[in-house]
Amino acid sequence: MSASDSPWGNTRLPADVRLDTLAVREGLPPSQWGENAEALFLTSSFVHPSAEVAARRFANEEEAFVYTRFSNPTVSMMERRLAALEGTGACIGTSSGMAAVMLLVMGLLKAGDHVVCSRSVFGSTIKLLQGEFGKFGVQSSFVSQTDVDEWKRAIQPNTKLLFAETPSNPLTEVCDMAALADIARSAGAWLAVDNCFCTPALQRPVDYGADLVIHSGTKYLDGQGRVVAGAVCGSSELVEERFVPVMRSAGMSLSPFNAWVVLKGMETLSIRMQAQSARALALAQWLEAQPQVARVYHPGLASHPQHALAMRQQNGCGGAVVSFIVKGQGAAAARANAFATIDATRVCSITANLGDTKTTITHPASTSHGRLTEAQREAAGITQGMIRVAVGLEDLEDLKADLARGLERLS
Repeated sequence: MSASDSPWGNTRLPADVRLDTLAVREGLPPSQWGENAEALFLTSSFVHPSAEVAARRFANEEEAFVYTRFSNPTVSMMERRLAALEGTGACIGTSSGMAAVMLLVMGLLKAGDHVVCSRSVFGSTIKLLQGEFGKFGVQSSFVSQTDVDEWKRAIQPNTKLLFAETPSNPLTEVCDMAALADIARSAGAWLAVDNCFCTPALQRPVDYGADLVIHSGTKYLDGQGRVVAGAVCGSSELVEERFVPVMRSAGMSLSPFNAWVVLKGMETLSIRMQAQSARALALAQWLEAQPQVARVYHPGLASHPQHALAMRQQNGCGGAVVSFIVKGQGAAAARANAFATIDATRVCSITANLGDTKTTITHPASTSHGRLTEAQREAAGITQGMIRVAVGLEDLEDLKADLARGLERLS
């Protein structure tokens, strides 16, 4: 799980290779067979040469693969590669992005600790913090994604974690990671950033002071909507001391097959993110000119409130997610217009997932954020007229025509 200490990674790579090379080469293990593609190790357990060796390995006195619930060569390769891309010392794979959030909180916090979290994070993250961990005495405060002063005011003596997702889902709000890192350090707390929307191909939160990076590998890391996966990236010390013991006992494990799919997906990560981001910006600019659209959200637009900050943090790219609000008199009419626009599509896939090479379209208020209360959705700016499009790799003109098919039917 360590990017630097494990003997199973690629020891031949020069130390100064760049991100695109790491995405293709890091994690490739030496093998007696000499395979050029990473191997898939489908096994639950590993054989030991003797009882004495097995005892040492189970006691962590000798490094080896022991049991796939917490150690597997394929999973280790994926962890090494993602840690290298994020610039962290280590990574630990999980069964899903939400399992990564669960592992984060279980590894860092205890009853009586306090979390300051953006109210614009994924709806399930809010439910997990507020509902499930709230039952066990972990306190949470939810604040504006973009108001640094509000983050400062929310700090309490027992604050141990600041959590943000940038850009946010679905409004693509961008937080100032360096400012939040300063607040966290002053409070003696950790800063964790969900980097699902950008991935390390566009931004690396640790470069701005984040302690931990969370991923739903289900999204852009895989890139083709094939598997569910997650990860927590951080220093070797944090991962080994805080998260490995929880994983070993709790078992929110990433399967070897899913790890292998994500591992191969990362090889094309940079190319996909650049191409999908370019299409998304062009689509956002087109949507801004449509009379049926009230507002468009994409960090690459000059009209985006955090445009300049996004361009600095995201290597000049806005990402591949575009959200927009269709016009409608009242919530019911706006919802009906949003549904009509979505239902008229023939190219886009109507699904709440994102990060696929296939463009997906959804109504956040009734899907990804449907379990939130109306008050929580309003606080996060998620209205009934909002549509989220995660742009894939189809021809841009076909995507425009697909959305125009529905928009033209609106009064």
